[in-house]
Amino acid sequence: MPDYDSANVFAKILRGELPAERIYEDDGSFAFMDIMPRSDGHCLVIPKVAARTLFDLPTEALGPFFGVVQKVGRAALAGMGADGLTLQQFNEPAGGQVVFHLHVHILPRWTGIALRPHTGQMADGALLKGHAAKIRAALGPA
Repeated sequence: MPDYDSANVFAKILRGELPAERIYEDDGSFAFMDIMPRSDGHCLVIPKVAARTLFDLPTEALGPFFGVVQKVGRAALAGMGADGLTLQQFNEPAGGQVVFHLHVHILPRWTGIALRPHTGQMADGALLKGHAAKIRAALGPA
């Protein structure tokens, strides 16, 4: 498998070189809004360590990382008033991975509403800020 590329977009976000609409952060994970959302409230959780895929994350980091996925997922469900969630995690190009830093997509879902196609179009920043505020509010005090 290829090595981790520290020039990937999520590594740049972690280093503060690119902006992101923050939802949650702790010592090991960072959650933020997806700028090309396939549903309202679509967000991402990434580990702060250099892990290309799920299989590169140290075993001892799996529990805390997925604890954050669960925490942010619950907040996205409640904050967005969704009927359910889709969680997606891709590994390597053949598995659908496009950004080569481990990440989990959290997609709030509503009955009868399909996911939007991935068009490559960026969402309006004000819309993302509003969705992030709803999810952060559902997380409660930091």
